Amino acid sequence: MDPAGLVAAASESTGLDDLGSDSYLEGLERFVGSARDEARLSELGTVALEGQVTTCLVNRLRVTDWLRRNPEVLDDRVERPIVVLGLPRTGTTLLSELLHRDPAARSLMRWEALDSVPPPQAATFTTDPRVAAARLAAGMLDELNPGFRAIHYEAPDGPTECVAVLAQDFKSLLWETVANVPSYGEWLFACDHTSAYEYHHDLLRLLQSEAPGRWALKTPHHCLAVDALLAEYPDARLVMTHRDPVTVVASLCSLVRSLSGTFSDADHGVYINERWTAIACELVERVMEWRDTHDDHMFVDIAYGDLVADPMATIRSVYEHGGDELTVEAERAMRRYLDEHPQGEHGRHRYDVDALGLDAPALRDRFATYRSRFVTHGA
Repeated sequence: MDPAGLVAAASESTGLDDLGSDSYLEGLERFVGSARDEARLSELGTVALEGQVTTCLVNRLRVTDWLRRNPEVLDDRVERPIVVLGLPRTGTTLLSELLHRDPAARSLMRWEALDSVPPPQAATFTTDPRVAAARLAAGMLDELNPGFRAIHYEAPDGPTECVAVLAQDFKSLLWETVANVPSYGEWLFACDHTSAYEYHHDLLRLLQSEAPGRWALKTPHHCLAVDALLAEYPDARLVMTHRDPVTVVASLCSLVRSLSGTFSDADHGVYINERWTAIACELVERVMEWRDTHDDHMFVDIAYGDLVADPMATIRSVYEHGGDELTVEAERAMRRYLDEHPQGEHGRHRYDVDALGLDAPALRDRFATYRSRFVTHGA
């Protein structure tokens, strides 16, 4: 695990050497150093993370090269995106999948987020050969950790989270889900996220250049950097999902144990409980602070319980808040998705607060302000 060596490998595989701004470099060095020295990776884990880092560097090289040769792409902007944020495990994936079913929507697809050049074409969007490559990669993870689908599932040809793009500037919570990296995590809380969102905007402009649409985006990471997000997308419509944080933290710690455990044989349970409780607190506290000092009307709040009980009513509230029309065609497609993909279709995610070593009363106290403000009704 060597940053210079990983950059060299990415450059050799592409024949390119311009990564654009060096804004990625400190995050890369901190993540690689933390993964090497603290994550206690298995041999498989070292190989897998080296591959994931290299993939991010390769895409950044190709994106930078494409934009240099096609600068007119940057004359366009991403306008009025719907941005779903909030704690993980609060229904953001379901909401994202439903928004994706609107023919007018443009989701960030899993297959294009890390293989962005050339930009996808509208006419061949569903048959692009990169879709098959993403299916192959997803199948490999399923073989390594077959139980993970029940915890969190993204279709290879479906929407993904913006953390996949932010990771290419190495300022992303994605890196903390795959490895237990305390030093990197501490740095991530303190760093300036501006460059990651500038890169994010550049990449979306590249992707929409041949396959346009109204962007529907999501990731809990956006809670960490609302200012940076809105600096790039000042007309964004913000949708914040809510759920009982005790349930959220338990589910989240279970997820991270499963995913990071794919790449390490060590027991990181105590660290995961402490770190991901802290992450969950940081996410909601930063958003609450922002909302207390800015235009709170930019947000529409969605309770997890309401979303699960009546998804279409929730969707209508999102569209009404943004002043958008929910067409008959879009509603029909969303209802078809709900009929074809029932909750728990990949298995049931089972976890227990006590078995995980979490203290439910302490969690309720720690999230008391957030719970009283957002989780008293229907979450």
